[in-house]
Amino acid sequence: MTTQTYKPPKHLSKDAAAFFSGAVAEYEFEPHHIILLTKACEAYDRAEDARKVIAKEGMTYQDRFGSPRAHPAVGIERDSRIGMARLFRELGLDIGEAASGRPPALPANRR
Repeated sequence: MTTQTYKPPKHLSKDAAAFFSGAVAEYEFEPHHIILLTKACEAYDRAEDARKVIAKEGMTYQDRFGSPRAHPAVGIERDSRIGMARLFRELGLDIGEAASGRPPALPANRR
Protein backbone atom coordinates (compact mmCIF):
# COMPACT_ATOMS: atom_id res chain seq x y z
CA MET A 1 0.00 0.00 0.00
CA THR A 2 1.25 3.47 -0.83
CA THR A 3 0.64 6.83 0.80
CA GLN A 4 1.72 8.87 -2.21
CA THR A 5 -0.44 11.88 -3.07
CA TYR A 6 -1.57 12.02 -6.68
CA LYS A 7 -2.57 15.17 -8.53
CA PRO A 8 -4.88 15.13 -11.53
CA PRO A 9 -3.18 15.36 -14.92
CA LYS A 10 -3.24 18.89 -16.31
CA HIS A 11 -5.03 17.89 -19.53
CA LEU A 12 -8.21 16.81 -17.72
CA SER A 13 -11.25 19.09 -17.67
CA LYS A 14 -12.20 20.85 -14.46
CA ASP A 15 -14.96 18.28 -13.75
CA ALA A 16 -12.76 15.28 -14.49
CA ALA A 17 -9.91 16.72 -12.41
CA ALA A 18 -12.30 17.28 -9.49
CA PHE A 19 -13.49 13.67 -9.74
CA PHE A 20 -9.89 12.45 -9.92
CA SER A 21 -8.97 14.44 -6.80
CA GLY A 22 -12.04 13.23 -4.93
CA ALA A 23 -11.36 9.61 -5.82
CA VAL A 24 -7.73 9.69 -4.70
CA ALA A 25 -8.82 11.37 -1.45
CA GLU A 26 -11.38 8.65 -0.71
CA TYR A 27 -9.66 5.48 -1.97
CA GLU A 28 -6.23 3.97 -1.63
CA PHE A 29 -4.72 3.59 -5.09
CA GLU A 30 -1.63 1.78 -6.25
CA PRO A 31 0.34 3.43 -9.08
CA HIS A 32 -1.21 1.17 -11.75
CA HIS A 33 -4.69 2.16 -10.54
CA ILE A 34 -3.84 5.81 -11.19
CA ILE A 35 -3.31 4.99 -14.85
CA LEU A 36 -6.77 3.39 -15.01
CA LEU A 37 -8.34 6.31 -13.14
CA THR A 38 -6.70 8.75 -15.55
CA LYS A 39 -8.01 6.81 -18.56
CA ALA A 40 -11.51 6.76 -17.04
CA CYS A 41 -11.39 10.53 -16.57
CA GLU A 42 -10.15 10.99 -20.14
CA ALA A 43 -13.06 8.84 -21.35
CA TYR A 44 -15.41 11.06 -19.35
CA ASP A 45 -13.97 14.15 -21.04
CA ARG A 46 -14.26 12.56 -24.47
CA ALA A 47 -17.89 11.59 -23.84
CA GLU A 48 -18.67 15.13 -22.69
CA ASP A 49 -16.98 16.63 -25.75
CA ALA A 50 -19.00 14.34 -28.01
CA ARG A 51 -22.20 15.21 -26.10
CA LYS A 52 -21.58 18.91 -26.75
CA VAL A 53 -21.06 18.27 -30.47
CA ILE A 54 -24.30 16.28 -30.60
CA ALA A 55 -26.16 19.05 -28.78
CA LYS A 56 -24.89 21.56 -31.33
CA GLU A 57 -25.10 19.53 -34.54
CA GLY A 58 -27.80 16.99 -33.74
CA MET A 59 -27.79 13.20 -33.39
CA THR A 60 -28.28 12.57 -37.10
CA TYR A 61 -27.32 13.98 -40.45
CA GLN A 62 -28.43 13.20 -43.99
CA ASP A 63 -26.05 11.29 -46.19
CA ARG A 64 -25.60 12.04 -49.88
CA PHE A 65 -28.69 10.01 -50.69
CA GLY A 66 -30.84 11.95 -48.21
CA SER A 67 -31.01 9.07 -45.72
CA PRO A 68 -30.62 9.85 -42.02
CA ARG A 69 -27.41 8.59 -40.43
CA ALA A 70 -26.16 8.71 -36.86
CA HIS A 71 -23.68 11.51 -36.25
CA PRO A 72 -20.18 10.07 -35.66
CA ALA A 73 -20.11 11.77 -32.26
CA VAL A 74 -22.94 9.48 -31.13
CA GLY A 75 -20.60 6.49 -31.39
CA ILE A 76 -17.76 8.37 -29.72
CA GLU A 77 -20.01 9.30 -26.81
CA ARG A 78 -21.33 5.74 -26.48
CA ASP A 79 -17.90 4.13 -26.68
CA SER A 80 -16.41 6.58 -24.20
CA ARG A 81 -19.21 6.01 -21.69
CA ILE A 82 -18.83 2.25 -21.98
CA GLY A 83 -15.06 2.51 -21.55
CA MET A 84 -15.42 4.80 -18.56
CA ALA A 85 -17.93 2.47 -16.90
CA ARG A 86 -15.68 -0.54 -17.47
CA LEU A 87 -12.67 1.25 -16.02
CA PHE A 88 -14.68 2.33 -12.96
CA ARG A 89 -15.83 -1.25 -12.52
CA GLU A 90 -12.26 -2.50 -12.93
CA LEU A 91 -11.19 -0.10 -10.18
CA GLY A 92 -14.09 -1.20 -7.97
CA LEU A 93 -15.57 2.30 -7.85
CA ASP A 94 -19.10 1.03 -8.55
CA ILE A 95 -19.59 -1.05 -5.41
CA GLY A 96 -21.10 1.63 -3.17
CA GLU A 97 -20.45 2.86 0.32
CA ALA A 98 -19.44 0.67 3.23
CA ALA A 99 -21.59 0.46 6.35
CA SER A 100 -19.19 2.84 8.10
CA GLY A 101 -19.93 5.56 5.56
CA ARG A 102 -16.38 5.33 4.24
CA PRO A 103 -15.90 3.88 0.75
CA PRO A 104 -14.52 0.35 0.83
CA ALA A 105 -10.95 -0.48 -0.12
CA LEU A 106 -10.41 -1.28 -3.77
CA PRO A 107 -10.96 -5.01 -4.38
CA ALA A 108 -7.43 -5.31 -5.76
CA ASN A 109 -6.07 -4.03 -2.44
CA ARG A 110 -7.95 -6.54 -0.30
CA ARG A 111 -5.98 -9.47 1.01
